[in-house]
Amino acid sequence: MSATTLTPEADDKLWSGNSKLRAWREGGVTLFLLLCAAVTILTTAGIVIVLSVETVEFFRKSGVSVLEFLTGTVLKPELSPPRYGILPLVWGTFVVAAGSTIIALPVGLLSAIYLSEYAPRALRLVLKPTLELLAGIPTIVYGYLALLVVTPVLKRVLEPVGLRVETFNALAACVVVGIMIIPMVSSLSEDVLSAVPRGLREAGYGLGATKFEVSTRIVLPAGLSGVVASFILALSRAIGETMAVVLAAGMRPQISLNPLTSIETMTAYIVAVTNGEASYGSPKYLSLFAVGMVLFLITLTLNIVSGFVLRRYREVYQ
Repeated sequence: MSATTLTPEADDKLWSGNSKLRAWREGGVTLFLLLCAAVTILTTAGIVIVLSVETVEFFRKSGVSVLEFLTGTVLKPELSPPRYGILPLVWGTFVVAAGSTIIALPVGLLSAIYLSEYAPRALRLVLKPTLELLAGIPTIVYGYLALLVVTPVLKRVLEPVGLRVETFNALAACVVVGIMIIPMVSSLSEDVLSAVPRGLREAGYGLGATKFEVSTRIVLPAGLSGVVASFILALSRAIGETMAVVLAAGMRPQISLNPLTSIETMTAYIVAVTNGEASYGSPKYLSLFAVGMVLFLITLTLNIVSGFVLRRYREVYQ
């Protein structure tokens, strides 16, 4: 059989056709990726625009000043004139966020250190997916866990010593939200600690350091940026949690230092207005957009702080 040969002109034509096809494919891929990026940007921009427009409309119709809205301690839209002070909502949100992070951060970080530095590989392959299963449980299940397990336990333990525990209370919400965000802290921190170069560990062992000293004085500082970022992301998750907090903490907007009483968070208020009888376009209905804007600004601030921490400490340790 004779091999088929191409003339130089045919070979150039074939090469040109393949180049054009490859260019069209690359152009199509680039356009598709650009559209995906545009969707995320436009979605965020749309959310900001809607929140901004409706928030301005709320202040126009309600006659409430921004300062009164942010610092007022009375939230009773049914009064005449209505009162829209969201400070109790902000207080309740940060109580739940602070309490849950106090529970989740130490447990999550210690779990990450164990998985990264102490656990055998076979055990780590079992423990990490098992721990991450907590993140897949629906949040409403955590709310019922608070009602049916956590609160009764608190009543049984604390009421005999004279402490009254309400059915809906902030402490139960802190416990269940803390359990909920443990996988986020643990998984992200473990990934960061595992990515620390092994040479740093071997240098510490070569100088006579123990495993605990290597873990806490070498590996943890080297991965500090990612660990802090996981903390801030977990805090953002706690601030934005809704259903578990609604079922566990209740819907009583008040500023109280007693964690055994009911409180209301910003997300719980949004749920209450959405499911209530507020007419469309009324100041009470529009107030949920104003509260949502405050919540958005808080989480945006946390994300900015997280990005700053990542950039700042990455320059030091990497």
